[in-house]
Amino acid sequence: MEFICVTLMIIIGITDSTADQFAVVGPVDPLFIVSGEDVILPCSLKPNISAVNMRVEWFRLDLKDSVVHLYEDHEDKNTNQLQSYRGRTEVFKDELQKGNTSLKLSRVKVSDEGLYKCFIEYKSWSDDLTVDLSVEAVGSPPLITVDGFDVSGGLHLQCESKGWYPEPELVWLDSEGVTLTSETTDKQRETDGFRVKHMITVYNRDSKYHCRVIMRHHMMETEIITSSKMLNSLMSSVILISVGSVLIVITAVLIIVCVYRHRELPREERRIKNVYILNSLERQTFSLREKGTVESVKSLLRKYAVNVTLDPDSAHPDLIVSDDGKQVRYEKQSRTVKDEDQKSNNKFDKELCVLGNEGFTSGCFYYEVQVKGLSVWFVGVARESVKRKEVIWLNPENGFWMAGLRGGYRASEGSSSVSLPLSVAPQRVGVFVDYEEGRVSFYDVESMCHIYSFTDQSFNKKLYPIIWCIDFAPLIICDL
Repeated sequence: MEFICVTLMIIIGITDSTADQFAVVGPVDPLFIVSGEDVILPCSLKPNISAVNMRVEWFRLDLKDSVVHLYEDHEDKNTNQLQSYRGRTEVFKDELQKGNTSLKLSRVKVSDEGLYKCFIEYKSWSDDLTVDLSVEAVGSPPLITVDGFDVSGGLHLQCESKGWYPEPELVWLDSEGVTLTSETTDKQRETDGFRVKHMITVYNRDSKYHCRVIMRHHMMETEIITSSKMLNSLMSSVILISVGSVLIVITAVLIIVCVYRHRELPREERRIKNVYILNSLERQTFSLREKGTVESVKSLLRKYAVNVTLDPDSAHPDLIVSDDGKQVRYEKQSRTVKDEDQKSNNKFDKELCVLGNEGFTSGCFYYEVQVKGLSVWFVGVARESVKRKEVIWLNPENGFWMAGLRGGYRASEGSSSVSLPLSVAPQRVGVFVDYEEGRVSFYDVESMCHIYSFTDQSFNKKLYPIIWCIDFAPLIICDL
């Protein structure tokens, strides 16, 4: 009898110990975020058991005494939190019941870059996960100035840009796109990032030169056009007056030209003007924006507006579509509901996507979505034949043409991802598609600034509006 009792106690002890066990899971690849934006450091329990009664601690691996956030005994305990993180961190209390122990970090700084440990402890069991956060700071547009002549008539051009992190590459290109060798190079680390300065000497009297700053997926470019008339005038001035006076005049003239150009165009348009090739419609909207007629641009795009409603039969089980098909939000469903929903071949069961009801095989169409207050979202179009039963990158190779916010603004995912250095967070995004031309463009509706375009695509199957969403607040399809 004693033997049976002892055996039962051992079995019960093993069962209780096993019930307390869990694994901490999260991203394997580094997270990239632009300075000034908010980021969510993913971390969750597997299986999805409640973390309400657990100790959840986030800290930096690369810093001493580096508490970033501590949750314990049902409350935040940040007495020993690093000063630089005060008021910028939070765990999702409503999500702890579902095993979500992710950390939201607001207003990311360059100094936030590093390795973060998510450590979860309950009774005698614990596990942890390391999240690698990389921070990028997008600097100022490159500024070209004239720095004088040499004795053989060459023109010294200097290009400078600042505020970048990590260290960017600055290159000069001629009108054919050939890289030119810089004669002097100066790079300095400052408090707000890196300052880079390069100078070249050019001899071609009628040409165009580009100064380009490149950092990972970010790029800015400025150009200057030289002409024989301009250079001959300057050379005559060199003969008539002292070299010093001529240099002052040239520098002043070019500074005025640069300032004039920069005042004429809004900052975001300066950033993209020389990066993206505009099609005939975008050239019209760009011309209208130069005149400040934002409403005219909206009217031009909305000529192609279509009524988009979402198809609940295609939605991932964790996405809730409103009865009118105009809103979608994320809500974790029970496994029983999921298993029932996943029987449908039309549903996405891995990616949090939902398609529109109507597809298009020709012409142009346009729709707008409200993303105000959302922290993670993607919008765009997708082929009817995209895979719905597996985890895939949301990129053109897999039939998705999308842009949105996920650890920073970006177009597409995977190796083809392009980071979008937006200076203002869009509240409403417009999606324009030209089927025959193979173009998908995205606009900030309030300012009518062009955000990004997929160009030279080949569309030969039906395209549907598509939404990817993992936010508890609703993403709304706008009526136009």
